[in-house]
Amino acid sequence: MQIIDSHFHWWPRAVFEALCKRKDFPRSEPNARGGYEFWSPGGRQEKFLGGWAEWFDIDEQLAHMDSLGRDRIDVVSSIGPFSVAFSYMPKDMGREFANLWNDEMATAQRNHPGRVWASAAVPLVDTDTALEVVDRAINKLGLMGVNLPSSVGDDPRIDAERLEPFYDYCEKLGVPLFLHPTDAVFQDMLIDGYGGALFSSLGRVVEVSTAAMRLILSGVMERHPNLKIVMSHTGGALPYQSGRMDKNTKAAKLPRPVSEYIKRMYTDTVSPHTAGMKFAIEYYGVDRVMYGTDYPCWDPATCLELFDKMGLSQADQEKIFAGNARRILNLKDPVPAKAREAALV
Repeated sequence: MQIIDSHFHWWPRAVFEALCKRKDFPRSEPNARGGYEFWSPGGRQEKFLGGWAEWFDIDEQLAHMDSLGRDRIDVVSSIGPFSVAFSYMPKDMGREFANLWNDEMATAQRNHPGRVWASAAVPLVDTDTALEVVDRAINKLGLMGVNLPSSVGDDPRIDAERLEPFYDYCEKLGVPLFLHPTDAVFQDMLIDGYGGALFSSLGRVVEVSTAAMRLILSGVMERHPNLKIVMSHTGGALPYQSGRMDKNTKAAKLPRPVSEYIKRMYTDTVSPHTAGMKFAIEYYGVDRVMYGTDYPCWDPATCLELFDKMGLSQADQEKIFAGNARRILNLKDPVPAKAREAALV
C-alpha cells in the first residue's frame, strides 16, 4: 500500500550556513547536536528553531523511511517552526532567504521526483513581498504548497487586514497552506522551565489553535471558502473543544458556527496515541485526514504502529495513507523524460 507522509520536515543546510555568515541579528551558528542555534533580530535566542542533525540530510531521511518495512514512503516536506524566521527578517532579507529556501526545496523535488514534494517559505512582514515570493515558488519553481506560520515574527495577527491579498492569491492558486506552530508566541508563559517540556507538549497546541481561530473569527475563512488550510497535529485543541468554540464565539457575529469552519480545514494523524487519531478522523471525516509523522520530531515506526492499531478498513487506510494527500495537496507524479520530450516535438 502506498504511503505519503504529509507532515515531514527537511531543512536545507544552505540556508543556515548563509545565516551563520551574518554578524548582525538575525543569525545562526552551529550547535552541538548537528543543527544550529538561531537568534531573531532583537538578539533573542529562539530555543526551538535550530534543529539537530536528523533535520538536514534528505537522503538519510528517505533511507530511514525505507528501513521501516513498508514498500515505499513518499514525503511532503513542510518547514515547521522555522517558517516564522522569514517573517522576523526585514522584507528584503526575508525575500532573499525565502527564495533561497524555496530554491533548495525545488532542487529536492527534482532530485527525488515523485518521492519528495516540497512547500514554500513566505515572509509575511510585507504583503507585496509575500505575493512575489509565493508567485515565484508556485508558478516558476513548481512547489506544491505554502507554509503559513502561526505568527508574523512575534506578532500573532496572521489575520491582519493587510494580508487579505495573500489569502486571495493562495485561494486562487488552489494551493494548501500548512499551518504549524512557530514557537514565537506564548513564550513568557510556557517556554521556560521543565527543559522545554511544557511548551513542546502544550504551548505548540495552544499556539496553532489560536492561529486557526484567528483565521475563523476574523472572517478570513468565510471570505475565502476555497482556501485550503492544513492544520498540524490533528487540529490542535480545536476538535476536542469544538462545542466550547461554538458556545463562546457568538460575539464575532459569524454567519455560521465556528465548528463549520474548523471542519472545512484539513489535518494529519500526528497525535502520539491512537485515541487522538481516531477522534480526528471522526471529527473531520475520513476524507479530510492525511497520514503524517512529524519526522524527525516523532519516530515514524511508532506512528505506523499506532496507526495500525486503529483497525481501519482497507479503503479508509488507502485514503488516509495516500489518496487524501494526492487529492487535497494536488500531488502529481512527474512526467517521464520521454513524455516531456515528445510533448515538445
